[in-house]
Amino acid sequence: MDAEAVRGLCLSFPGAYEDYPFGPEIAVYKVRSPASAGSAVEGKMFAAMRADAEPLSISLKCEPALAIQLRAVHPEITGAWHMNKKHWNSVRLDGDLGDEAVRDMVEDSYDLVVASLPRGQREALGWAGLAR
Repeated sequence: MDAEAVRGLCLSFPGAYEDYPFGPEIAVYKVRSPASAGSAVEGKMFAAMRADAEPLSISLKCEPALAIQLRAVHPEITGAWHMNKKHWNSVRLDGDLGDEAVRDMVEDSYDLVVASLPRGQREALGWAGLAR
């Protein structure tokens, strides 16, 4: 998966938007509900990517137990640099992981963040909940 495909995937989720709080080289994907769009409420990050990095990788939120399992099985998944490694994975996109696996991890990251939003914001996004 290339940088544009990852960007499109991240922006395909309800309430998702791109931000650059760390400078112009790092795209941060956040979610903000329509209910908070007009207010000063800042969105919550679910992914971060440096599009010009070689190899390309994306940082994604992950349940701690699953993060450990994924890192043990996939050499392209490590603790995310400059992030809480208990909750964030860095996923290198030049390895054996298929596009479907990457899509699943991005969606899981989005779901974890949306699950932490207040109920009204979750409802405004039309979010049905974690399928676990």
